[in-house]
Amino acid sequence: MVSPYLGIPVEKWADKTKQLIEEHPLDANEIYEIVISVWEEIFQSSITSRGYKIGRDIFPSPQIIGSLLHELIPLELSSRYPNLWQREQDSTEKDVVYIPDDSFSIEIKTSSSPRNIFGNRSYAQKSTTGKTKKSKSGYYLVINFEKIEKKIQQIDHLSLVNPKIRLVRFGWIDQEDWQGQESETGQQASISPDVKKFKLIQLPLLK
Repeated sequence: MVSPYLGIPVEKWADKTKQLIEEHPLDANEIYEIVISVWEEIFQSSITSRGYKIGRDIFPSPQIIGSLLHELIPLELSSRYPNLWQREQDSTEKDVVYIPDDSFSIEIKTSSSPRNIFGNRSYAQKSTTGKTKKSKSGYYLVINFEKIEKKIQQIDHLSLVNPKIRLVRFGWIDQEDWQGQESETGQQASISPDVKKFKLIQLPLLK
């Protein structure tokens, strides 16, 4: 895939990002609304017949909360637009698949870091096996959220811990933007400050 930023200087990246978001079939503010709606549902829903709640009775790790977002956001989109969007079916597809045109499919990244996002080391590596994997370039939905801290409820044991979504960003990241850890044993990849600043735009967009 040829980068849409090819030949564009860094100081012009933000303009290109805005154009890419405008061209996307999903309204950016609807994306934000879906993220917030799904997040609230995670903490409002009951688990098992005993009515356990996340943030009151169980306190999942950020990895588990991230996995829930990865599952529920595509599910909500496919429910709203069943002929247009679907969840990934195999490892060659993005997390959210746009059925008419895969170039608009979306990869979801979540983190409990205040602003940073991470991929595994493979994001910064080109495949040498010849096996087809999903492209690491394309549209990204990036969600940063607060950790669920287990607090001792001294007065009301039914009180809910209520973590917040810190930041929702949408934009485009190229595979070349991912930088692997220098250590040979490092398992993470990250993106540069310029990519975070100019190739991802914070949602909701101001009208």
